[in-house]
Amino acid sequence: MASEQYSASDIVTHHLGHWRVGEGMWAVHMDTIFFSVLCGVLMVFLLWLGARRATAGVPSKMQNFVELLVEFADNSVKATFHGPRDFMAPLALTIFLWVLFWNFLDLVPIDWIPLLAKTLFGLEYLKIVPSADINATFGLSISVLMLIIYYGIKGKGVLGFGKELLTHPFGANPLLVPFNLILNVVEMIAKPISLAMRLFGNLFAAELIFILISLLPFWILWAPDIVWALFHLLVVPLQAFLFMTLTIIYISLAYEDQH
Repeated sequence: MASEQYSASDIVTHHLGHWRVGEGMWAVHMDTIFFSVLCGVLMVFLLWLGARRATAGVPSKMQNFVELLVEFADNSVKATFHGPRDFMAPLALTIFLWVLFWNFLDLVPIDWIPLLAKTLFGLEYLKIVPSADINATFGLSISVLMLIIYYGIKGKGVLGFGKELLTHPFGANPLLVPFNLILNVVEMIAKPISLAMRLFGNLFAAELIFILISLLPFWILWAPDIVWALFHLLVVPLQAFLFMTLTIIYISLAYEDQH
């Protein structure tokens, strides 16, 4: 979109638009799905490549990198989660890498892929950063909520999980049961909301700043663009790490007895 034909507001709105199918509550953001799947495939390919090139001799750089990631995820789980780690360590690694790949897409210049998609496929709107779409972040956080409930039941049993909902933190007095239940339900709902909103808010704000920088005159925009991109290099892995760490902590709290 040319700045001489459109206002700054029009340009920002256009860049924040999604390639969607359907309308209203039934709209599906096809770009979010496509780039989420693409990031997932790239993540699996990276890990597969590292495993395929693994050797008992002198390790390659790829093997060292993948082993570093695996060890990082395993140590993160080991430090926080005291239950069986056969599923939790792969889960932590998957969440960290998937969110990391999502976030790194925000460093791609904002017009490159949308212009290519418009030229080749006639797509008017395309937003390539899944973590800047609240539907994606909530989809991931709701999956974490399901795991929280599952591990809560697995660690305490159905009766133990139900008892904790009704008696923690104020005690087992029947008069306090409604307050315990309300507090625990609110706390359980707040966990996926905080996960989703933290990731979405940080990446949406970062993407918006990149768009606003692109509105500057061409002879000066490179300076703030480089500075913000360098700063964003810290935000990208940090947000992935926070999402992974909080997921482990939430599941650990659900799995362990709170009494």
